[in-house]
Order: sequence, then C-alpha cells, then structure tokens
Amino acid sequence: MYAVIEVKWHQYIVKKWDTIVVDKIEWNKWDKINIEEVLLAFDDKWEKVIVWSPYIQKAKVSAELLETKKWKKIGVLKFKRKNRYQRRIWFRPCETVLEIKKIEIDG
Repeated sequence: MYAVIEVKWHQYIVKKWDTIVVDKIEWNKWDKINIEEVLLAFDDKWEKVIVWSPYIQKAKVSAELLETKKWKKIGVLKFKRKNRYQRRIWFRPCETVLEIKKIEIDG
C-alpha cells in the first residue's frame, strides 16, 4: 500500500518502512508522529485507488522520528551590478529523518 502524504507543505510518496527526509519538525528523537494529511492511497497494481478532496478522511500514516540533523552548507550570493554591492550568505538548513511504520486507510 502506497500513500501520498503532505508534511510541511511538501508532498511525499511513501510505503511501509520507507525513510524520508523532511524539513525540521520540533519533536524529540524516537517520538511517534501521526500524519493525517493523506492525499492519495493506492496499492501496488493500481487496482484500488482512494482519492478525496483535499484529504482522505479517517486515514493516517504513522511515522517515527529517527534524527534531526543539519544539511551540507549552502552559499547564497546577492549582488547589485554597477553599485559594487556584493554579499555572500552561508547557512546549513535543518532536516528531519522519518521512518514510516504503518499506513491506515478506513474507507
């Protein structure tokens, strides 16, 4: 069983025991998270497809938070031509690793 879920305004296609990397979530390590924003559910052969607008009612995906870490360093350069203005910004965005434990669809 596959599901399309929405986490922090991003959509992911997941199945049981998948590991996904999302934007930072403020939870502790090994916490259980229930994601109720399920957009679509389908099986391996596309024989059973469940779609609702916008989310499937009575559907949830259980996940476990594995770790929160920082990503590699990103450099951003801002400049204005003909004014000799140049600014470089470096930052490391945070990300959270989730492991999908169970997909429950009632309907």
